[in-house]
Amino acid sequence: MTTDGTVLSTERLRRARFAVAAVFCVHGAVTGSFATRIPWIQEHAGVSAGQLGLALAFPALGASLAMPLAGAVAHRLGARTALRALLALWTMSLTLPSLAPNVWGLCAALFVYGATSGMSDVAMNALGVETENRLGRSIMSSLHGMWSVGALVGSAAGTVAAHLGGDARIHHLLAALALTALGLLFCQGVLDLRSAADEEPPPRFALPPKSALVIGAIGFCGVFAEGASLDWSAVYLRDELGSSAGLAAASTTAFALTMAVARLVGDRVVDRFGAVRTVRVGGAAATLGGVLVVLAPHAAVAMAGFGLMGLGVAVVVPLAFAAAARSGPNPSQAIAGVATITYTSGLIAPSAIGGIADATSLVASFGLVTVLCLGLVAGAGVLGRRRGTAAAPSGGNSPARSTAP
Repeated sequence: MTTDGTVLSTERLRRARFAVAAVFCVHGAVTGSFATRIPWIQEHAGVSAGQLGLALAFPALGASLAMPLAGAVAHRLGARTALRALLALWTMSLTLPSLAPNVWGLCAALFVYGATSGMSDVAMNALGVETENRLGRSIMSSLHGMWSVGALVGSAAGTVAAHLGGDARIHHLLAALALTALGLLFCQGVLDLRSAADEEPPPRFALPPKSALVIGAIGFCGVFAEGASLDWSAVYLRDELGSSAGLAAASTTAFALTMAVARLVGDRVVDRFGAVRTVRVGGAAATLGGVLVVLAPHAAVAMAGFGLMGLGVAVVVPLAFAAAARSGPNPSQAIAGVATITYTSGLIAPSAIGGIADATSLVASFGLVTVLCLGLVAGAGVLGRRRGTAAAPSGGNSPARSTAP
């Protein structure tokens, strides 16, 4: 039952869940489509490895600056219309990086790419949390699992295009058009939440609330471990354990696969054991995985360790977003705050691991990752459901109403 008395049937809520899951899949497919064509984009823009590294910092910068605006957009347009507009901007931004003629054009393109990604990310997570609240059971983990599925589909298509020697400008234009059409179609099925007529709009730009900072710290630990493992696991096996290139690459696959599977089945675990216990056990598994990586005498042990880390941190970010939405009266602002912190973690993790490795070793770098995984065990309590916090819409402060499509 919504605040205006409108009853949403179980079937309607199920359709809304599948619709928002499809939106997550579309969002992930954009990321996968872009990532596989980075070598083509680098060659086309004529940038060095160092310049590419600089440019690849701009998506996180754009996202961090733009995400706090998502709440104001949702308040003004309504959650469904806001998601439709922001997702379309994100899918069409896929065309920009491959058009960049030089490093500065690439930086600008990736800034826009990141800004639209971040705002649509906040909008879809806020709607996902609201759908979860109305269903009365956990769905956020599987939604993020669908994002991973979309990323895998997008990267598979990109791999085929790259193998065939396709021009990334054409590939990304076709992909953007197809994903935009799919995104607009799927957005029709999500909940249509609107702010009450007498509700004050959220600030166009606001610092994250204190509650988001505490919850964001947990997200920071999870995303740092995720980013470090994805970017450095193959290098770790090659440089520290003397593995072949193929076996080293398989370690990254093991991490990504365990993470995707854990997210797809994580909701059942969360519903049975609760968010706090799930993250504590996951943190313990990730910590054990980090210990195996640091002490690994050969590649098989390290691969098992990376797999355990993927399993352990998989549900941290979905549960952090859900906890943020319950932490105060403005879910979008809180989710934007947590998302900003996690994006920042994803930005600094790869360079931090590299810096520590240069000063000491990769073993020491993953010692830090292990400590952060242990932080998940210690801090999981902040993810518990807060008493007296009503479900709130993604578009701003409650109350709000939901209208049928």
